Amino acid sequence: MPTRSPAKTTAAQTPALGRAETPIAFVQAIAAAYAARGMDPTTALRSAQIEPKLLRKPNARITATQMEVVSGASMQELDDEGLGWFGRRLPWGSYGMLVRASLTAPNLGVALKRWCRHHGLLTQDIDVQVHVQDGVAQLQLHEAHDLGIYREFCVVSVLRNALGVACWLTDSRIPLLCTTLQFAAPAHRASYRVLFDGPTAFDAPIHSLQFDAGYLSLPVRRDEAALQRMLQRALLLTVRPYRRDRLLVEKVRHTLAQHPEHSRNADDLATWLNLSTRTLHRQLKEEGASLQQLKDAVRRDLAIDLLHRSQRPLKQIAQAAGFQNEKSFIRAFKGWTGQTPDAFRRC
Repeated sequence: MPTRSPAKTTAAQTPALGRAETPIAFVQAIAAAYAARGMDPTTALRSAQIEPKLLRKPNARITATQMEVVSGASMQELDDEGLGWFGRRLPWGSYGMLVRASLTAPNLGVALKRWCRHHGLLTQDIDVQVHVQDGVAQLQLHEAHDLGIYREFCVVSVLRNALGVACWLTDSRIPLLCTTLQFAAPAHRASYRVLFDGPTAFDAPIHSLQFDAGYLSLPVRRDEAALQRMLQRALLLTVRPYRRDRLLVEKVRHTLAQHPEHSRNADDLATWLNLSTRTLHRQLKEEGASLQQLKDAVRRDLAIDLLHRSQRPLKQIAQAAGFQNEKSFIRAFKGWTGQTPDAFRRC
């Protein structure tokens, strides 16, 4: 998906800084794309510090950094972000365009559907779709024809790219319930424990990633400025897992806003969410939030909305936002916005 030149290989990108867990089969597929166009992959391999002789060793592995560098260099040299997978090249910037088209979506569900629809405009060799059933979302990939020697590399890369984009758009790690793949288990099947969360099933009826459908309601948190920063090293979305999960944060935020009767204290809220109080606090901390922060955010948003949409007295707004008195509400509101509620309302 990158639209800019990948960073030059530096000491910070040397193979020694990562575990070699990516199968050499993916690099062999890249080399095949070069061969199909009568080109030499040596420069790209050298940029990633991959010895050409490794291509003749089926059990060889490379690091995530090496995979990022060799993919980026090859995409530029071949002018093809599809790396030979499809009947037509995907010029430099194609996958970045897909992300930009999804950036204004209100939530992940809409964003992923846009991503899939626009991917179909780039190539008809594969079709990517989102399906939801019984609380499980499936990102499905269908092949229009046999992808040949590129099949595994293409399917794995496109699915991981879509998942990486989904995680980036929502600033959330999306753990997988299951990955299903139509092809037989390769000799390097052990690498799939790193490529995808959860169990991987081979010889399956369909290529798919399956995850909790609750993630589809997460809001898109990125903007154009964030996109430009991300595109500096966009391949990281594909080669490295996202580390933060925000699903519980959004569930707590929704409960605080829509079901205040279940959120008088942490114990009541945890019971409503079918969690222990200890687990609630721990998981929120892992997601980079706290219950008090979320309570403050919900109170702030409600107070701002009421100040904008109504002429209700401050005392009533304070009560609606969960404050015991007007004085504490004014003090909190000034801390949130730097203004008193009256001054904010006059703006």
